[in-house]
Amino acid sequence: MITGTISSKGQITIPKKIRELLKAGISDKIVFIPLENGKVMISTKQNSATELFGMLKHKRPVRPVSLEEMEAAIHKKRAKRNL
Repeated sequence: MITGTISSKGQITIPKKIRELLKAGISDKIVFIPLENGKVMISTKQNSATELFGMLKHKRPVRPVSLEEMEAAIHKKRAKRNL
């Protein structure tokens, strides 16, 4: 069992081993999902391509990339990252 302590401000430091399991880094968002019996599941927040649109400056591609192609590329990178 891995534990953390809640500070007087209601903050908690996520232990290193848990951050490694979540593959969470600096500035990553953590999602708390309430479950039954007072339990909570935590996960990293994953954005869809639609939410990321316009964040980066780039040269216009030779041909537009479809939303499906963007989602496929994101899923491929996530799968590779989670190995």
